[in-house]
Amino acid sequence: MAKAPASEQLRLLDLQALDSKVVQLTRRAAAAAKNADIDALLDKLGSAERDLAAANAEVAGAERELARSEADVETVQGRIDRDQQRLDSGSGTSKDLTALQHELETLNKRRSDLEDVELEVMERLDGARERQEQIRQACDALREQLAGLEKIRNEELASIEAEKAEVAARRSELAATFDAGLLAVYEKTRAQRGIGAARLFHGKSEGSGMQLSPGDLADIRKAAEDDIVFCPDSGCILVRSPEWSS
Repeated sequence: MAKAPASEQLRLLDLQALDSKVVQLTRRAAAAAKNADIDALLDKLGSAERDLAAANAEVAGAERELARSEADVETVQGRIDRDQQRLDSGSGTSKDLTALQHELETLNKRRSDLEDVELEVMERLDGARERQEQIRQACDALREQLAGLEKIRNEELASIEAEKAEVAARRSELAATFDAGLLAVYEKTRAQRGIGAARLFHGKSEGSGMQLSPGDLADIRKAAEDDIVFCPDSGCILVRSPEWSS
């Protein structure tokens, strides 16, 4: 059976307290990193950005349609201008001038129809741009909210990590004061069981939270003061003290 002075075994509780604090801080950091509010906001922002992409596509499509409509109007207007110049010049036969007049009437009707289409496209484009701007503003607002939450989370994580580093430094300093053999038993136990040492307090193991059986307690009472005993349930080192009436 491994042995260590009772006073040294008692100091293991200080080491365990620091190890438990590191575990607690690690869990706090994990919980802070998994921020439900940030996740929900990321989902909302993702949906808004998809809406913005659709709005951008709608605006781009309407702009292309308007450009085509304007080009159509410009083309017809160019033909009207040329025919009007020929008509105003009076050159050509009466039949040619009559045909030219008829073509101008047709072209003017065509231009009017195209201008109506152009106006309708412009109205749709204005509406699309308005929706685009509303969605863009919503995205900007969500990004601002997200940045604020991430700043708070990052500050919290930085604070936790700073405290964790300070505790880890104290832990390393304390661990260096132990006998290598005792520390090795503690470290092996902690690695295997998740906890290295705990009090045996009034017959209850604080490692497992369980009251020990009369038989287990009898075996522990038979052990020498410097014997290292273990919790039959959790497997951790049980630290005894006369004051705790183990």
